Amino acid sequence: MTYENLDARLVNALLGNGRASLRSLGEDLDVSVTTVSNHLRDLEDEGVIEGYTPRVNYDRLGYDVTAIVQLKVEGSALPEIVERLRDQKQMTSVYEVTGDYDVIAIGKFRDTDEMNEGIKGLLADQDIRETNTSVVLNSVVENAQFDLDVEE
Repeated sequence: MTYENLDARLVNALLGNGRASLRSLGEDLDVSVTTVSNHLRDLEDEGVIEGYTPRVNYDRLGYDVTAIVQLKVEGSALPEIVERLRDQKQMTSVYEVTGDYDVIAIGKFRDTDEMNEGIKGLLADQDIRETNTSVVLNSVVENAQFDLDVEE
């Protein structure tokens, strides 16, 4: 029995079904439950697997406006601004980036009024020099994860 690529195969199996039991994973990967458990624990300890969460369809919950907000921030205020954005529950992603803007934040809102209110709150901050907001018309791919390469 070879364990070559077992970690990648285990991650791929969990990407397919994050609720799979140790027994079913072992059967699918042709290894013992103990082996699956040990490798899974190691992947968690190493921070490769950070947790198990449901995939939520925010559109079905009424959050059908997705906005991409680009921000130019005064340099010394950057850590404070990104923390503030992180704490806003509707911001699903916040990135510090290179290029014309310093921060890109992606948020989900119930309607354009709620989005507008959130953006106006950002503009009131004197450390934010400029914003550029794009409203998503159609989500082609969102929150996608990809299978790891497994050498044959």
